[in-house]
Amino acid sequence: MSSKNHFDHIVLGVGSMGSAACYYLAKRGHRVLGLEQFDITHEKGSHGGESRIIRKAYFEHPDYIPLLERAYHLWRELEEQTDTQLYFKTGLLYGGPKNHSVLSGVKFAAKKYGIELHELVVESSEGNLFRVPSDYELLFEPDAGFLLPEKAIRTFTNQAKVYGAEIRANTKVQGWKLLDHAIQVDTTAGTFTCDRLLITVGAWSGKLLPMVEPHLKVTRQVLSWYKPAFPSAFELGKFPCWLFAEPDCPGVFYGFPSMKGVSSETSNEVKVAYHHAGIKTDPDHVDRHVEKDDLALVHEFIRRHLPGGIGEMSESKTCLYSYSPDEHFVIDHLPGYKAKVCVAWGFSGHGFKFAPVVGEILADLATTGQTALPIGFLNANRFEK
Repeated sequence: MSSKNHFDHIVLGVGSMGSAACYYLAKRGHRVLGLEQFDITHEKGSHGGESRIIRKAYFEHPDYIPLLERAYHLWRELEEQTDTQLYFKTGLLYGGPKNHSVLSGVKFAAKKYGIELHELVVESSEGNLFRVPSDYELLFEPDAGFLLPEKAIRTFTNQAKVYGAEIRANTKVQGWKLLDHAIQVDTTAGTFTCDRLLITVGAWSGKLLPMVEPHLKVTRQVLSWYKPAFPSAFELGKFPCWLFAEPDCPGVFYGFPSMKGVSSETSNEVKVAYHHAGIKTDPDHVDRHVEKDDLALVHEFIRRHLPGGIGEMSESKTCLYSYSPDEHFVIDHLPGYKAKVCVAWGFSGHGFKFAPVVGEILADLATTGQTALPIGFLNANRFEK
């Protein structure tokens, strides 16, 4: 293998986590190759759809909050270094029945880590655009907001190139193997070798990591956009991001303000979606056509809680979640590969906000074998019997 095809690190998958890993490795002076099977960016995986919520009062598990604190810092640092706004502070309105586990988890996390969180009076909720039952509880996290995923990935990728990384899009990995003194990666563009391999391929993790496949469930998710009946009421700066739990539905419903003018990829329409486990699918054979039944629960939520605010649907799309068995991330060395292979998978529909800190952790693991950040609860061995 010629020296031009050998790298310190190869990153498989230049999406949410892979683009960040390429950036942090290259910034540290390493020779990096990032391989992406599709365009940078694309709508076939988990990062499409113009916006992602970022929040700190993490009901999923309070152990994520130190990672979130670091992620907020790194997002600000990237914005400052590139003069690019990626995070928009809108606040986040939480709603749901009193004592619902989601609301209880938000309050517990906020109290444990001193996160600013306000309890609101139901009757005064956001100018009554939301119709909220009297037995619901409302909370508001002022430092939450949203990120622009496609723009963020392109920013990480471009900055990785500034620091010397080589990025190859539309290059499919056909296989990889551990050699005596290197790792070989075979692709549609040829064969490459590296000292350390990082695998961040999201929904395709089971296809490149057979040992992961039994623990990974890939699901088809639906996103939808609506024309607001009163556009000015939903403008950025007037309307927050929001997240509601319903008594008879697993998961949560969530949405955004209008993002007219935020970037060339956003519009004055309002995005609404349902965060839950969708239909299991193969990432290479996803039904991208959205049927009426796919949005039945979202439309029922809108009828109940936003009856006068949101008009007819204008667009719908699909994306993918890649669930781990406990719906928590896996960020670790791949067991059995002498600490030469790092993996990040199972982000379970709530990973994007963590992208920079995951990239930093992967760079730590690949270069020093360890990280100072608290990821013990995200280890790769926890699903083994």
